[in-house]
Amino acid sequence: MNEFENDRDVYSAIRFEGLDSSQRKIHGKEFDECTFYECNFSDTEFDQCKFVDCHFLKCNLSVVKIARCKFLDVVFEQCKIIGVDWTTAAWSTLVLHAPIKFYQCTMNDSSFFGLKMEGVVMESCKSHEVDFREGNFSDAKFSHTDFSNSLFGHTNLTGADFTDAINYNIDIHFNEIKRAKFCRYEAVRLLNSLDIELVD
Repeated sequence: MNEFENDRDVYSAIRFEGLDSSQRKIHGKEFDECTFYECNFSDTEFDQCKFVDCHFLKCNLSVVKIARCKFLDVVFEQCKIIGVDWTTAAWSTLVLHAPIKFYQCTMNDSSFFGLKMEGVVMESCKSHEVDFREGNFSDAKFSHTDFSNSLFGHTNLTGADFTDAINYNIDIHFNEIKRAKFCRYEAVRLLNSLDIELVD
């Protein structure tokens, strides 16, 4: 299917391929077990939509609006997701694991401020200037991700996996990093907040 139907509110097990819905407003739609392949949702406004067990592959979701949208078991893979305010979505407090996963995505200039996303997956992503402050990302999988200029402050990173992640700036005084995993050569960055001098 390559377009949405105006009089249809529920889509189940449908593959959308090459769909261009940029700068559109999509209200009150529900998507169950749907796949979105090479679709363009740049600057699209999703309002009160629900995504369950969906897969976005090679899609453009830059500056997408997700006000009051619900996500459950949604995977984003090789997507461009720049400038997204994830805090505006309707996150359930009853979910026991993170409802979204990101693989090989570009996620620059986005905000997860104050969100509780235990176990979220963000692997092999480019996450420049992303706001993780005040959030709970315990047991997250952040391996192979570039966190250049991203913000961590009063962030719960207990048990998070930063294996082969790079360019993170995490103040150990103002973040919880107990049991978190870091590669030895990159973990030196954690010492930046100690006001010490490192010599070879």
